[in-house]
Amino acid sequence: MYLLSLPRSFAALLLVVSSSTTAAPPVGFAQRAESVRKQIGTPGMAIAIVEHGKTTFARGFGVRRLGETALVDADTLFPIGSTTKAITVAALATLVDERKLHWDDRVTEHLPGFQMYDSWVTREITIRDLLSHRSGLGLGAGDLLFVPRSNVSRPETVRRIRYLKPATSFRSSYGYSNLMYVVAGQLLENVSGQRWEDYVRAKVLQPAGMIVSTTDNADNFATANRAFPHARMGGGDRGGIRGAGVQVGLDERDDLGRNAAPAGGIASSANDLARWLQVQLGAGSTIDGKRIFSAATHAEMWTPTTAIPIPAVPSDLNETQPKFSAYGLGWNVVDYRGARMIWHGGAVFGFKTAVVILPDNKVGFAISINSEDGELVRGLLYELADHYLGARRRDWPARFETHKKTEVQKAHAALKARHNASTPTGALVPANNLVGTYADPWYGNIEITSASQGLRIDFKSTPRMAGKLDHWEYSTWITHFDDPALEPAYLSFGFDKDGKVDRITLKPVSPIADFSWDYADLEFTPIKKSK
Repeated sequence: MYLLSLPRSFAALLLVVSSSTTAAPPVGFAQRAESVRKQIGTPGMAIAIVEHGKTTFARGFGVRRLGETALVDADTLFPIGSTTKAITVAALATLVDERKLHWDDRVTEHLPGFQMYDSWVTREITIRDLLSHRSGLGLGAGDLLFVPRSNVSRPETVRRIRYLKPATSFRSSYGYSNLMYVVAGQLLENVSGQRWEDYVRAKVLQPAGMIVSTTDNADNFATANRAFPHARMGGGDRGGIRGAGVQVGLDERDDLGRNAAPAGGIASSANDLARWLQVQLGAGSTIDGKRIFSAATHAEMWTPTTAIPIPAVPSDLNETQPKFSAYGLGWNVVDYRGARMIWHGGAVFGFKTAVVILPDNKVGFAISINSEDGELVRGLLYELADHYLGARRRDWPARFETHKKTEVQKAHAALKARHNASTPTGALVPANNLVGTYADPWYGNIEITSASQGLRIDFKSTPRMAGKLDHWEYSTWITHFDDPALEPAYLSFGFDKDGKVDRITLKPVSPIADFSWDYADLEFTPIKKSK
């Protein structure tokens, strides 16, 4: 069993700093970053570096959108995904400083009517629990309420959490949860009397000098200097593998359902992320001394709270494997080569970001890309970390690229084997017997209809998540969505004694689908027609 929390003094054990640390960006780093970007084939990228409170590097690379000539610069907006979580925590910290709430307040004190599946957990869960991923929910549970988009409001999203069954007992283990940050955002609104979008902008972004950054899609899409999303699509057997194939542009409306903005809805630039790094390195103060939140609340953010299991990594990446890993409040706290690393990754449709701080070296950097080529972000992350820790240079982008290619090849092989083993004929019941409307308690409804070309399925809580439903084998069918950017799913139908559908379960087709495609948490049952 992993420890629920670590002593406050534990951080003191991690102050090991190499005597050969460096305090300047790598010589020729811009050329190196551009070379790697081109090699991997990422359309655009922005990088910021802050050293001892000063921005020493902030620039863009490549283009905002494939097929166009507009270049990325240091003010180009990129959706930064889950690195938003630390900013939501900072907004809550301002309320802690004003004594309007405390990290260990029960959620129901500020959000009456909030419910988890278990009534005891409902009563006991605190704000700190929300922010440190120890609610008992499974990895990414409920993410389909906003991935890739949603027509469900934030209050309704919070209300539906009561139907999500826990994966573990409360506070017993780590389970990364976007939904708990949606709850935190709703709680912030109840306490402050302002929308999360407005409060975060007024209390965190603007005081920090992050004047380009946006908290909602309307402002982001109204900004001409913004990056557009891309992903690798195509290839695979009867469904395909996202992350393989040709880089294509995606619909920017899909960046995230706005109900989940507190978990991942901010867009920012290299220059603005540099200012955010300055605030973090300044323990809550800007470089000119303006205090955004107190040093005491800042210390809470970086204090290890929930231990994170450490997965095995391939041998050529074993130097990146930490000896300890924990989650604070909105930040991952790990070690790398004997030094503390405070960091967080972010991913939404067509974008990836990493924000990294080496606090004992007084260095921070942020990398954003307008694609899903995580090997570029992770590769440059470790190259920069090695530089500032005085370690020998390794070609981390190449190593991460090799690892990704291996994972994609394995996924293709698994799909091919599954294809060869399946029996695409012999449906157990006529297709028309599957027509109907079905409900899952937390997601909502799906609708299966009969069309001239066969069955169609429509996920009603997710706009434009509809497409053809083809038979796979026996009682299992497969989605072929109109939007190829959506992860396809298998639907397995269960029948009652009269041969009528009494349940539908799902799972993603791709063996390497992102955890946010949490089809496996769904169980639909038919909605009875009223007489």
